Amino acid sequence: MTQKFSGFQVNRSMLGGGVVLTGLGAVIGLAGTALVCYSLASAGRGWMQQMDTPPSELAARAINQARAASLAGLEAWKAEGKASVN
Repeated sequence: MTQKFSGFQVNRSMLGGGVVLTGLGAVIGLAGTALVCYSLASAGRGWMQQMDTPPSELAARAINQARAASLAGLEAWKAEGKASVN
């Protein structure tokens, strides 16, 4: 008893409709993502302009504080090492 496999039959109109709807959904999703990104960028830009101190200056200040703390810690460590040797 031999059977021939003819494959499965795809409803081409339904498949085409699904492809079209998927493509439209992707385009609409991309447009929504672009709107969200633009909105967040505009809000961030406005927030930066309202700041009293620019972010670059805040970052430079934080780096200088970290350097000073690191140097103070290093000097304290060296002083402790000299005190324990004597």
